[in-house]
This record gives sequence, C-alpha cells and structure tokens, in this order.
Amino acid sequence: MIRLESILTPGRSLVNAPGGSKKRALEHIANLISREVPGLEMQDVFESLIAREKLGSTGFGNGIAIPHCRLKGCESPVSALLHLDAPIDFDAIDGAPVDLLFVLLVPEAATDAHLELLRQIASMLDRKDVRERLRNASSNEALYQVVLDVQNGH
Repeated sequence: MIRLESILTPGRSLVNAPGGSKKRALEHIANLISREVPGLEMQDVFESLIAREKLGSTGFGNGIAIPHCRLKGCESPVSALLHLDAPIDFDAIDGAPVDLLFVLLVPEAATDAHLELLRQIASMLDRKDVRERLRNASSNEALYQVVLDVQNGH
C-alpha cells in the first residue's frame, strides 16, 4: 500500500498559503507542484485540476477540499497540503468555506492503489482532531508532521 508520507513532502506542505479564490488557490498549487516536481508543467497541473472541479467540486465539507486528478506525464502519485491564510468559497457540499486543501495527482492509468490513497486522505480528514491539528500547525514542517503522526497511529 502506498503511504501518504511517501507522496507528500515538507516542501509541498504549506501553512498560510494564499487563497483568494478557488481558481487562485489551484493556480498556487499548480505553481508549487511544478517547482517541486521536475517534468510536471504548471499549466498542465492547473488545467487538469480545473477540469476535475468542473465535474463537481472536490469540497468535502468541514472546510476540507481534496482537489485530485489524473495527469499526463505524472509517473507516480504526487500530493500537496495547504492550510490557507483565509477560508475560500469552494462550492463544497455543505456550503462551508474551505481552508484545508489536500491535493492528489495520479498517473493517467490510475489504479486501485490510487483510489486507496484518496480514501486514506478522506478518512484522515474526516477526523475532527486531525483537522484541528492541521489548522493549528504553525510551520510547514509541523503541518507535514501531523500527517506523519496520523499515519503512524498517533
């Protein structure tokens, strides 16, 4: 089983990330990922995430969104985690604004393992204590550490 800490890095875990709007947040994510992952282009990441949002919002409720998509040129899953400096409207199912975004990009030929990653992310963010710990993280490293701790049963 693929573990979240193997696809997320401290460099792709951001506190006080600029929000502004759904589009701006997704642009910021695409920029971040293209800087961190050689071979992934900002525009490709951005357009794929936007196209996925058009199928239906990835806002899951409780201030959480899990933007995800299949991506051409993506060889293995890539994740990013952002806590926004201010909540934004994300067309979430409960109508609540979103301030935590856990992004998942998977190869075009996505498998059951990739669906399992999405389930892992969703079940982790379903826990109120985890959401509070993520929101209280004061640095990028601390944000990343919450995910490690949860994965290791703490």
